[in-house]
Amino acid sequence: MDMTYQNVIFRLHFSALSKIVAGLPFFATLFCVIWSVLFNFKESTATHCRVPNYLPSISAAIGGYVPQRNVWRICIALHAFPRFLIACAYFHYHMQFLVEKWKRCYTILAGLCTLLHVVENFALVVLTYISSLENREVHEDMFVLFMVTSEVYMLLTCFVYRWGHSSNGRVMTQRETKSYHYKIILFLFNISVFMLAVYMYFRHNWYCERGVYTWFAACEYLVVCSNIAFHYTAKVDFHDQVLTLGGESHRTSKAA
Repeated sequence: MDMTYQNVIFRLHFSALSKIVAGLPFFATLFCVIWSVLFNFKESTATHCRVPNYLPSISAAIGGYVPQRNVWRICIALHAFPRFLIACAYFHYHMQFLVEKWKRCYTILAGLCTLLHVVENFALVVLTYISSLENREVHEDMFVLFMVTSEVYMLLTCFVYRWGHSSNGRVMTQRETKSYHYKIILFLFNISVFMLAVYMYFRHNWYCERGVYTWFAACEYLVVCSNIAFHYTAKVDFHDQVLTLGGESHRTSKAA
């Protein structure tokens, strides 16, 4: 009799993976900002306007000084690969729902969500390892790409999530409804503080008012944290899933 069994090498519950993926950039952001305020305050808060500011921008906190730069790069590198896996997992997650009407359109949009997620993660890695001090043009281009793909991804994900979960008259479960509401709230909050950050940035450059750059920096922190929180909703969507690494082994035995 031929018997087959699973040889599991590695197993990790998705809730734990979500905490790691979200926790790394959150810790890095917190560490870089606090360390910059404590030990590089004057340099990290200085701008061309030469007016008092009290918080460093994200770029200044993560890319200008050591050990902040090293901590940020290590954390982003460690969290990047699982993010690519999660992007692919979400495509299969969306495709498990039976959308009969406009199925081709739904499939394309689900695939576009995955592509945007991958590009957002790629842009984050590039802008992390190429700081504004090393190559300002590339860093700024990657930042713009990151923000555009991030906002479009969140918006499109909310749309696809609602469409798939409500297809063919299906009613969303309590857990799915919670995840959907979290996504909507976090997207609206994220884009709102991002627009406020843009306004504060240009106001600072136009008028050089005291403390305006501080408000810009604070809005940046909220943009980063709400982006992390949006991706952390994967913990709700994949609450019962396990990431397993292993293979099949075969054992043959003869019947008596």
